[in-house]
Amino acid sequence: MPVLDQLNVRCARAEDTTTIVSFSAAMALETEGRHLDLDRLHLGTIALLENPERGFFIVAEQGEGARRRLLGQLMVTYEWSDWRNGAFWWIQSVYVDPAWRRQGVYRLMHDSIVAHAKADTSVCGVRLYVEKDNGAAQVVYRKVGLTPSSYAIFETDFVLALPRGLKDHPNEA
Repeated sequence: MPVLDQLNVRCARAEDTTTIVSFSAAMALETEGRHLDLDRLHLGTIALLENPERGFFIVAEQGEGARRRLLGQLMVTYEWSDWRNGAFWWIQSVYVDPAWRRQGVYRLMHDSIVAHAKADTSVCGVRLYVEKDNGAAQVVYRKVGLTPSSYAIFETDFVLALPRGLKDHPNEA
């Protein structure tokens, strides 16, 4: 039986929190060299899982019961578009366990999200952002049918812009 036929893609549940936090922390370190504050990340993950109006996580898993293992995740958040009278689903926090990369795990999760988004008449599209130097991810995203947008993202990050010396600054020792 092909490997992908043995995988299940589903909405994340509270019992997935520990793995989601570890995946998100690994993704931030791998793609941006950022060491995230794990307590803040844990609380942020729970906040999303408990408040579906903010978004949701999906996971790819293999096995059942005690043998169940999460192989990948992605998070979806919402952006309202007045131009389209609909919401974009933003794909974020994408991570696939390194042992499972290049085996179609992300494509399976992506295809699931796109199918659900297309079936929901309030959704006008799917977007994601990617670190500009993350060429490997950009190749994958093009392979699943995404194309670069004409928009560039600008931001003011209040969390990472905290003054030096504040205890909860994620990049401070």
